[in-house]
Amino acid sequence: MNHHRILAVAHMREADRLTIASGVPGMVLMERAGAGVAQAARAMLAPTGRVVILCGPGNNGGDGFIAARRLAEDGYRVTLGLLGPRERLSGDAAAAARLYDGPVIALEDITCDEAGLVIDALFGTGLTRDLEGAVAACIARVARSGVPVLAVDIPSGIDGDSGAIRGVALPATRTVTFAARKPGHLLLPGRDLCGAISVVDIGIPDATCDGFAPALFANEPALWRDTLPRPESDTHKYKRGHALVLSGEMHRTGAARLAARGALRVGAGAVTLASPRAALAVNAAHLTAIMLAPCDTPEELGVLLEDRRFTAVALGPGYGVGEATRAMVKAAARTGRGLVLDADALTSFAGEAYTLGMVASAARACVLTPHEGEMRRLFESAEGVRDAPNRWQAALRAAEIVRSVVICKGGDTIVASPDGRAAILAETTPYLATAGSGDVLTGIVTGLIAQGMPAFEAACAAVWLHARTGIVYGPGLIAEDLSEALPGVLRGL
Repeated sequence: MNHHRILAVAHMREADRLTIASGVPGMVLMERAGAGVAQAARAMLAPTGRVVILCGPGNNGGDGFIAARRLAEDGYRVTLGLLGPRERLSGDAAAAARLYDGPVIALEDITCDEAGLVIDALFGTGLTRDLEGAVAACIARVARSGVPVLAVDIPSGIDGDSGAIRGVALPATRTVTFAARKPGHLLLPGRDLCGAISVVDIGIPDATCDGFAPALFANEPALWRDTLPRPESDTHKYKRGHALVLSGEMHRTGAARLAARGALRVGAGAVTLASPRAALAVNAAHLTAIMLAPCDTPEELGVLLEDRRFTAVALGPGYGVGEATRAMVKAAARTGRGLVLDADALTSFAGEAYTLGMVASAARACVLTPHEGEMRRLFESAEGVRDAPNRWQAALRAAEIVRSVVICKGGDTIVASPDGRAAILAETTPYLATAGSGDVLTGIVTGLIAQGMPAFEAACAAVWLHARTGIVYGPGLIAEDLSEALPGVLRGL
């Protein structure tokens, strides 16, 4: 089982269909799913404890019926509530209900008195409408009870593709899903309502899912660890890459220094800060291991990059918005180096995403690192981004338009590539919401690209390293701490 694969809802449905078409009965898949739910429930229940199981009218409810049968056979006291009449169940869900010989009561009559666990098997990842009426009232009662909840597939009320709440949702202590995680498990606010997530192998072969496009992944080390740069015994600083970071004017130099420090700490053998002459003294007062070079114009940048030892360029943090920045971006791209664009470099192309895509295509590799506001400004007129049904589809369309890897920053950061791959960050920390944090991320991406790491993998690794460093550091984190704490996270890899 590919543990970092994510399956969109439509892909999961197709994987089920293909597996059944290959000769595996749907009831076998459901039996395995229900068994996985029962196993998770046993770990959350006291022996012979009472469990309340809420079943919906579809296959999610069928999983609940199988879990109910298995738990009852083990001596647990089971109360099963069903949404709608039993006679309306069909297909495998009806077959699963027939195998359960315990009492079934109406969902409206369910109480959680003396229950040690509630199993939420109402709706899975395929929910397409807002929950209301009796279902919403039942969810509210369970949530108020404080009884631990085990969600089957995804907490009821969470959209499986977007993580959005459809009307109301039932927060889970733990979620058991099947074959692979879904986008809604990792995207906010769904991620915060899933609790601990475990994936049960129900027998869907990896090969069945290999051809799905776009290819979605959880951003975890298994996705990019093999491409992470590792210095060889005969290396020297320029074999480890030389990153060039462009500084803004005298009164806004800090952001570029944060980026430069991030590039150096992640392993670039050398980092140079290209600074306007008026800001040289300010930058020199703060720099030691990072070198400094004067650069005021696109022509000077071109001359500077005639030195082939430079392997990647970062531009945007604190640089200023306007035509001068656009000219610098074009000059940097023309040199064919790796290019990382953030902040002012993106805002300088507001509403001109297609133009930026043509410019970026000249670079060896290009990564854009917009936060939500920069995404909105850059792609304000780009069809398929602002009107996308969810964030990962918006990110993929954005990457296609700008012909670059795009890091859509946020609490659920997404990395998207124009080749149709996307990775969603599995965990992060709100302590990263501090001034300058994104500038350090820009530097980490640049440092990895400078060392020759492919753009998509470099972006994914940078996002994960940035988040993990924030998690490890915790309260009190400021941007300067990130590059200093990064080596400890790297050692952990």
